[in-house]
Amino acid sequence: MSDDNIYQSISDDVQLGENVQIHKFVNLYGCSIGDNTKIGTFVEVQKNASIGKNCKISSHSFICEGTNIEDEVFVGHGVKFINDKYPRAVNKDGSMKEDADWNLQTTKVKKRASIGSGSVVLGNITIGENAIVGAGSVVTKDVEANTIVAGNPAKLIRTVNSE
Repeated sequence: MSDDNIYQSISDDVQLGENVQIHKFVNLYGCSIGDNTKIGTFVEVQKNASIGKNCKISSHSFICEGTNIEDEVFVGHGVKFINDKYPRAVNKDGSMKEDADWNLQTTKVKKRASIGSGSVVLGNITIGENAIVGAGSVVTKDVEANTIVAGNPAKLIRTVNSE
């Protein structure tokens, strides 16, 4: 391992596209990352998560299992994805929960969407193509394509102007 990546933890099962930029203090395992994507400092991407081509994942973000991010998506600093709406450490009998003891809730972020810094995205959510989630929002339901949402819970602000 070279000095350039001694502060990266990238498991052998990660699928990396070409020209992916990964900064220090990154943890990647069991995921895929598309061509030309940038992964900022202190980012974790879990197993069975995917990030498309030409994305920017800013520092301190958490991309959990079951998150599918399509191409050209922007994820701001400190964005958290959640895949379990009812998390528990143990089962009813007190035994520790294992992977088989919970129901994975997936999230899809469509092409060219942007998620502002500090946002939280719950499971079973789709953020539509070209949608914008305002900084600090809590996304509790699907976001339509070409809309801007913000707040806690995130609510429709307006549609996206044509570029």
